[in-house]
Amino acid sequence: MRRTSNRVRKSTVEAGLDRIDFAILEALQKNARLSNKELAAEVGLAQSSCLARVGRLREAGVLKSFHAEVDPRAVGIGLQAMIAVRLRQHSRETLEAFRRHTLSLPEVLAVYHVAGANDFLIHVAVRDADHLRDLGMDAFTTRPEVAHLETSLIFEYVRSPGMPLYRPGEPEKPRRAAARGSRGRSRPAAR
Repeated sequence: MRRTSNRVRKSTVEAGLDRIDFAILEALQKNARLSNKELAAEVGLAQSSCLARVGRLREAGVLKSFHAEVDPRAVGIGLQAMIAVRLRQHSRETLEAFRRHTLSLPEVLAVYHVAGANDFLIHVAVRDADHLRDLGMDAFTTRPEVAHLETSLIFEYVRSPGMPLYRPGEPEKPRRAAARGSRGRSRPAAR
């Protein structure tokens, strides 16, 4: 699949989003487990209209997925890290091959292609420091396109409850879905 360097992304105007669509997005970012009945009541629509709008938002790619947030410790994850990677060369083929490789690794949570001293930031979740070392050595430093690797441990990970929602015609300050309860866990400070 060949991609052009100037990707055109749909704006809210091109996607045809109105205030009701934004209300649906805001409500689902707060709680993706809302039933259609609850969602329709929250945004002030008939249930059939709400279901049709959610279907349209999914089909248009505005709503990408619904997922559960899992406690890392409950599934054996004892350590998370960001791995900064600098590549030797920057051809489209090299970038795509490296991105595909990273996404094939089960430890990888997210891949960010970035500007600056490094080319990629890779968020990983592993059992422990030995697992992290082995991942770095086996999955990254053995790759011929990798010139430099730098790992930063993540002491705490707290995710924002949702994306900022920029509505057309409104002031620059975005609206963000307010969290219902705590999404991240933080440990008490050491004494």
